Amino acid sequence: MSPTVRIAIGSIFIGILVLGLKGLAWWLTGSVALLSDALESTVNVATAIAALVAIRVAAKPADRGHPYGHHKAEFFSAVLEGVMIIIAALLIMREAWHGLVAPQVIEAPVLGLLINGGAGAINAVWASVLISRGRALKSPALTADGHHLMTDVWSSVGVIAGVILAVVTGWTILDPILAGLVGLNILWQGWKVTANSLSGLMDEAVEDGTLQRIRDIITDRGTGAIQAHDLRTRHAGAVTFIDFHLVVDGQTTVDDAHEICDRIEQSLKAILPEAQITIHVEPEHMAKHSGILVL
Repeated sequence: MSPTVRIAIGSIFIGILVLGLKGLAWWLTGSVALLSDALESTVNVATAIAALVAIRVAAKPADRGHPYGHHKAEFFSAVLEGVMIIIAALLIMREAWHGLVAPQVIEAPVLGLLINGGAGAINAVWASVLISRGRALKSPALTADGHHLMTDVWSSVGVIAGVILAVVTGWTILDPILAGLVGLNILWQGWKVTANSLSGLMDEAVEDGTLQRIRDIITDRGTGAIQAHDLRTRHAGAVTFIDFHLVVDGQTTVDDAHEICDRIEQSLKAILPEAQITIHVEPEHMAKHSGILVL
């Protein structure tokens, strides 16, 4: 079982635990704000399951129907997660409206808030794990799940502070107002998760820093070639696709050209182990005025 799959399975169990704790906190208090927090946790469980399915699909090797692999499955999971976050936000805002129309007194606030705070602490630790490991493993599904959980953590902090203020002041209307603000924040976070995932589905290039490292490696390791041009990159999950044209002297043998390509590929894979690299070798009359000049 891969590390990515193990973490995804862990997210499901953490999500169920946190959902149970937040549901108990709402049941004890009757707080609309705590209900909004619990509703978001139902999405956490659903998206954790979706992430696990997507990660397992993405790990499948290339086949006849998918010669480039199944790596983009994780982006679909992240898009689904963003959509579900938005749906949860709308449900929370609906509950907030009902609370505004008919505010209710909060019962057993201390115990309920302690339970909710404990659930938030669990989420904070796990969100940090998901973000750090998701980036290290280049998993969009885990990273998106981690950022989602982190918004849940901040929502929980705001909810707890607001419920305490409502109890201390006796202004019960603060409870549904706070729930509405939580809903708006979650709505914004859901949009960001969806937008970031769609960029991956649209074959977005690697970030500028990574692109510069690729350029430097081609320049440093391309000794024997004349020029490299038309460099293109895109990423899909843990895999980075790199392709470019490499211009060599017309008298260069096939073996020598192949040796140059192997040297470049090995160096690129040293920084991007999952990279899939395609190099098109061309004779010198195909050189362009702009491109990467290979020394």
